[in-house]
Amino acid sequence: MRAFLQGVRAVATSVLSMVLFATFIGIGALAHDSGFSLGWVLLGTVLVWAGPAQIILISTLGSGATVAQAAIAVTVSAIRLFPMVVSVLPMLRTPTTKLRHLVMPAHFIAVTMWVECFRLLPQVPRERRIAFANGLGTGLISVCLIANVIGYVLAANLPQLFGAAVLLLTPLAFLLSTARNCRELADIVALALGLALYPLVALFQTGVDVLISGVAAGTIAYGVHRFRRRPA
Repeated sequence: MRAFLQGVRAVATSVLSMVLFATFIGIGALAHDSGFSLGWVLLGTVLVWAGPAQIILISTLGSGATVAQAAIAVTVSAIRLFPMVVSVLPMLRTPTTKLRHLVMPAHFIAVTMWVECFRLLPQVPRERRIAFANGLGTGLISVCLIANVIGYVLAANLPQLFGAAVLLLTPLAFLLSTARNCRELADIVALALGLALYPLVALFQTGVDVLISGVAAGTIAYGVHRFRRRPA
């Protein structure tokens, strides 16, 4: 319980939690403008959690798509989180950890949770990390639920330009946090190449510009990492 509460308290000192707060105000406003109820958007935050996936869900259903089409779109969006889950869960495991203990932390892992886990978990004893991660995730979702309510209530008075601007805060915060957490040359190469390649790939209008530039940059960075570690 102490580790869980430490995770909740860590949310209060995180800059990213403020970014999430602003972002989910925009999501609450978007849900209101799309004709969804407050209970619906709160349930979406608890179950779907990731902000971009919620925007996709609201936009697709709001435009008249079927539930199956919306589910497929959200699932495709969620695939980007799989590498983050794979990288965080080994940090939580102990020799006695059971699979059921990792279900809740895995659900909580989205971009913000991933960044904060890499920043905070090394300071937490391994046997307390699952409880800490659960507290951190619970705290982040609680912040977002409050923001949903505020955004939904203020939707009638929230300018559309402001709503779009707060949704942009999440990718910007993720970019800055990733840059701050770069420790090795491979990290820097991957980030720099990703930023450089994306405008070029976008010219081809493939529809998967982020995926192509990200995979290309990551592969080159991995090659650089392997080259530097090869025996002299």
